[in-house]
Amino acid sequence: MNIKILGTGCRNCKTLEQNVVEALRLTGKTETVEKVTDIEQIMSYGIMSTPGLVVNEEIKSVGKVLAPKSIAKFF
Repeated sequence: MNIKILGTGCRNCKTLEQNVVEALRLTGKTETVEKVTDIEQIMSYGIMSTPGLVVNEEIKSVGKVLAPKSIAKFF
């Protein structure tokens, strides 16, 4: 599984990353979470608002901080 957090490192981006890690713990998975901070790479996904959550190259969330239980549904 490929998990990416798209964002420049703002507070919401960091919170989403923490929530993704917690969701992985809740589901018993040990995947690596990649942080994408390069603006050009972020824009290549077609999103204009961060943070973004991408799972297996499919955009799951844009511009919001999802709770761990909501994120766990994507795994």
